[in-house]
Amino acid sequence: MTTTGIRLHAPAPGWSIAADVVVVGSGVAGLTAALRCEAAGLRTVVVTKARLDDGSTRWAQGGIAAALGDGDTPEQHLDDTLVAGAGLCDADAVRLLVTEGPGAVRRLIETGARFDESEGELELTREGGHHRRRIAHAGGDATGAEISRALVEAVRARGMRTVENALVLDLLTDAEGHTAGVSLHVMGEGRHDGVGAVHAPAVVLATGGMGQVFSATTNPSVSTGDGVALALRAGAEVSDLEFVQFHPTVLFLGPDAEGQQPLVSEAVRGEGAHLVDADGVRFMVGQHELAELAPRDIVAKGITRRMQEQNAEHMYLDARHFGAEMWESRFPTILEACRAHGIDPVTSPIPVAPAAHYASGGVRTDSHGRTTVPGLYACGEVACTGVHGANRLASNSLLEGLVYAERIAADIAANGLPARVPAPVSHPEIPEHPLQTAQARFTIQRIMTDGAGVLRSAGSLAKAADQLQRLHTDAREALAENGATAEAGVDTWEATNLLCVARVLVAAALLREETRGCHWREDRPERDDPAWRRHIVVTLNPDRTLAVHTTDTTDFPPTLPTQAPQEQ
Repeated sequence: MTTTGIRLHAPAPGWSIAADVVVVGSGVAGLTAALRCEAAGLRTVVVTKARLDDGSTRWAQGGIAAALGDGDTPEQHLDDTLVAGAGLCDADAVRLLVTEGPGAVRRLIETGARFDESEGELELTREGGHHRRRIAHAGGDATGAEISRALVEAVRARGMRTVENALVLDLLTDAEGHTAGVSLHVMGEGRHDGVGAVHAPAVVLATGGMGQVFSATTNPSVSTGDGVALALRAGAEVSDLEFVQFHPTVLFLGPDAEGQQPLVSEAVRGEGAHLVDADGVRFMVGQHELAELAPRDIVAKGITRRMQEQNAEHMYLDARHFGAEMWESRFPTILEACRAHGIDPVTSPIPVAPAAHYASGGVRTDSHGRTTVPGLYACGEVACTGVHGANRLASNSLLEGLVYAERIAADIAANGLPARVPAPVSHPEIPEHPLQTAQARFTIQRIMTDGAGVLRSAGSLAKAADQLQRLHTDAREALAENGATAEAGVDTWEATNLLCVARVLVAAALLREETRGCHWREDRPERDDPAWRRHIVVTLNPDRTLAVHTTDTTDFPPTLPTQAPQEQ
C-alpha cells in the first residue's frame, strides 16, 4: 500500500489525542458509528466541523425509508431502489440495506428518536420513486433534526470525547501506509486550538457531502467535500462522483441566489402537491407513471425542460389544497421557511427550481465500509457503497448512514486494528502544492454551476475542466515564480478541497458519454448500457493529476488490501 504523499499545507500538529477510533462527522452516520464503537469498548473520539448538532442530517426533512409498514417487504424496497439507480446499483449492497434497514431504524428508536405515530403505529408517507408508503418521519418535516437530537443526546450521555469546530486536514499513516489517525485544525473554541492530531488505527469518514461545489445547494456551508478530498490525497479510490443529485423542488430565491437554499421536501409531493407551470399546467403528468413522484432525476429533468421551453427561471409547487391546518401540522418547517421569504403556500404556489442536493458517489467502500486504504472507513454521503447507483432513491440516505455505520463499528470491534505510529510528516515553509485563495471558492462554484450543473454537454464540461485546471496551474506558477502560496487557513483549505473534488467530478462527467440517472448529457441524451453500464473510478497521482479508469458493475465492491488483526 502506498500513499500519494500529498497533504494540505498546514502547520505541524501542536497537540494530540490517542484513541482506538476517530469518527469525523456528526450526522446520522458518524454518531451512529461512534455510539456503536463506544459500546464495543473502543476509545472513540468524534471530530466535527461545526457544533455536534450542525451536521447535514439535521436539514433532512422528508424522513427515513424502510420496509416497516403492513404489506411492505425488503424486496419491494430493493426493487424501487434498483429502478431509481438506473442500472448502476450494486444489488448485494442494496439487499443488505433493505434487509438490515428495519432493524436499524428500530434501534434508532431505542436510542431515543421519536417518530410521528398514528394510533400507536409509525405514520408512513410516500416520496418519489417509492411504490409504497415507507417513509418514517418526525415532527412533520423535521426528521433530521429529531434524529440529530436523539443521537447527540446519546453521545453526550455517554460522556464521549468530542472535538467540535474542527476541520479535518489529512489522514496520518504509518511507514507501511496503514491509517494512524488524522490531523485537524480547531477553530478557536474548546479544549484545543490550532492544528493538532488524533492518533488512532481506525478512522471513520462521515463528513457528508460536497454541495458547496455549486453556487446553489441545499447543503450547509460546511459541505465542502473535505472527506472525499482527504481520501484522494491518502490514495483511496473515489467512484461515481459524476452522479450529483439535484433536488427538484428547492425554494427559488432569485437567479443570483448563492449558498444554502431552503429545501421543499419531496414529502410535500408525496402528500399530493402538484408541479405546475405559470399557467397551472401539471407538466409531469404523462412523462412518467408516477408523475410528480417519479425518481428525482426524472422530476429535475422535467422541471428543467419546462423552464427551457418557456424561458422561465422556475416552476411552481401547488399545495394550496392542503389547507392551513395540514401545512401547520405536517410541514411546519417548510411553511416557516416559505413565509420567511414572503411566500405563503397556504394561499400561493411555491416557486421552485432544482439545486445541488446529494452526491450519490464518493469514497469507494466494501460492504463493511472499508476503503482501499487499510484502516480508513467511510459511511454516509461521503461514501460510495454501491447502494445509490446513478441516482439515490428518496430517503435512502439516512438509512444508508445507519446501516453502514453499524457495520463499520462491528468490523472494527471484530478485527481490532493494532496501534500505528504515524510516519514523520514534513511541513515545509514553501509547499510543493499551493493552496487556493479563499476567493477561489466562488469562482469554482460559478464554473461548476455553468458547466456541470443539471444540464451538461461535452462543450460545457470541457470548458469547466479547462477553467478548473487554470486555477490549479495559476497557483502552481505563482508558487514557482515568487515562492508564495495562499495563507493556510480554513477558507483556503476549503477552497483547495473544493477544487480537488470539482476536478474529479468534471473528469468523470466528461468521460461518461451518455445520460444516466442524475447525469444528464444534452449531447448524449440516451442511456448506453453496452458502453457505460460501468463505474468510473478516480485516484490522485502524486503530481496531483487524476488517474481515471472504468470498472464493470460486477467489480463492486473493490478488492481491498488485507488489514492485519490485533495480535493477542
